[in-house]
Amino acid sequence: MRVVSLNVNGLRSALKKGLLPWLRRQDADLICLQEVRAEPSDLPRAMTAPRGYEAHYLPAQKKGYSGVALWSRRTPADVLRPAHWPGLLEEGRWLQVDFPGLSVVSVYFPSGSSGEHRQEAKFRFLERCEHHLSQLRKEGRELLLCGDLNIAHQKIDLENWRGNQDHSGFLPAERAWLDRLYGELGFVDVFRRLRPEPKLYTWWSNRGRAYEKNVGWRIDLQVATPGLAETASRAEIYTRRRFSDHAPVIIDYHWPFR
Repeated sequence: MRVVSLNVNGLRSALKKGLLPWLRRQDADLICLQEVRAEPSDLPRAMTAPRGYEAHYLPAQKKGYSGVALWSRRTPADVLRPAHWPGLLEEGRWLQVDFPGLSVVSVYFPSGSSGEHRQEAKFRFLERCEHHLSQLRKEGRELLLCGDLNIAHQKIDLENWRGNQDHSGFLPAERAWLDRLYGELGFVDVFRRLRPEPKLYTWWSNRGRAYEKNVGWRIDLQVATPGLAETASRAEIYTRRRFSDHAPVIIDYHWPFR
């Protein structure tokens, strides 16, 4: 089972940069997209998903903002859009599809960088998310959470960690949330399990030639329950071409899907 996850920073923009032909070549089973900033009706039919995929979208209510999507080779047993989470449905941040024995989520965590009110909204999101993931763990299903979490966990996960310790995305409380995710809740950062080396990032600021200098952050993750994580065999951050200010994360799992 190959899974590709990418914050596209506007799907229409990413498609103009050649995203769709590249995705076809990946032959992925699941494609999780974040910050889609479009509804299916905004896209030409040929561009809503590669041929052979079933596409599911959760756009934000605000036009041109946020939104997540998930393209699948298989028809899921259920598609969940959590209307009971204030802020999630309105901002299009959590889309879950269920298959027998496996749930997959395309998720886009809020950024708190625009002000205190958004940081507080981010902390509320983290609290709800932690509770929901805890409930899903109790169901005993394998779970794969793919997306832009807008948090770098450890010093290895961003180039300029010293200068960002008091900035959103690397705050102690945010990092402690990931500690609980990987500790008490028992989830696994799949990419880091396979690729422990430094200087592997998924997002670069548009300022100061950050991409050219590789001054980046690893904030785009695939997080899995231990059973699924143990089957992961290959992980890559694709950087040879740019479709967005984020890079695709590609992970192969020995998990029956097609």
